[in-house]
Amino acid sequence: MTNWHRLFGIGLIDLFAYTDYEVELEKDLSIKQQFLDVVIIEKVRMGKLPGDLPDGLDNLAQHNLLTYKSFRESLTSWALDELVGHYVNYRKQSSDKALLPVEQFRLYAVSTHFPQKLAKGTILTKVQAGVYEIKWGSQTVRVLVLNEFPETSNNAFWQLYSANPGKIKTARLNYRHKLAKMSSFISRLFEFYNMEGVVVAYTIDDYVKDYVQDHLDLLNPEDILQKFSTQERLTGLSSQDIVKNFPSEELLKNIPFEELLKNIPLEELEKYLAIIKKH
Repeated sequence: MTNWHRLFGIGLIDLFAYTDYEVELEKDLSIKQQFLDVVIIEKVRMGKLPGDLPDGLDNLAQHNLLTYKSFRESLTSWALDELVGHYVNYRKQSSDKALLPVEQFRLYAVSTHFPQKLAKGTILTKVQAGVYEIKWGSQTVRVLVLNEFPETSNNAFWQLYSANPGKIKTARLNYRHKLAKMSSFISRLFEFYNMEGVVVAYTIDDYVKDYVQDHLDLLNPEDILQKFSTQERLTGLSSQDIVKNFPSEELLKNIPFEELLKNIPLEELEKYLAIIKKH
């Protein structure tokens, strides 16, 4: 696995952190080592997904196999052949006596640029901006073209890998990582861009912002309330801290109700509902 592929996989680990999906990298599928780039596995049926899911991942199944092509690579017919071959091996290894139903699997080909050569010989059906589907053998592969996704906040993750300096800059403003100490990963990603001739500045302000994001759990909740944005405020805080330190008017005014619910554990919500029903 190249460094670009590893950086992409680490980013996906962060994207799906604290959800019911698990991301595995460099999945070994044979005695003679053949690595599948990424597998996203649903740990709990109908599990919790990232709150602001990027476009193109709306059809996730229990087992989701991804092949990734960075901006120096091309998504070719051979790459799709390999993906389907990995799917066959993976489905066998994941099944017991009988093969798991085909509906439990999804195949994704993630490409920085639109695959021009592939499109000349096959039919790529456009689903929405940046999202295509292609019939490959008995499988339907969803093709995600990273530099075509609109610059919306939910697509900030895709734009980090778009190789488009303007979109990368927007992504830096919108993407909030979930796992601690991910700022070093972001700076490493930018180093790789610069080494490849794609100039992406990582400024002192960026460093300060990432440092604060990585250390929100060490800050006083009252300071967070006064100094940081809505999304930054919630990161790293327990539901008790949110309720205790945030005025209800502030929460309802600035934070969508859905966002509030996502930050309260399900068991606490169930306890509260039980109390309400009882009284």
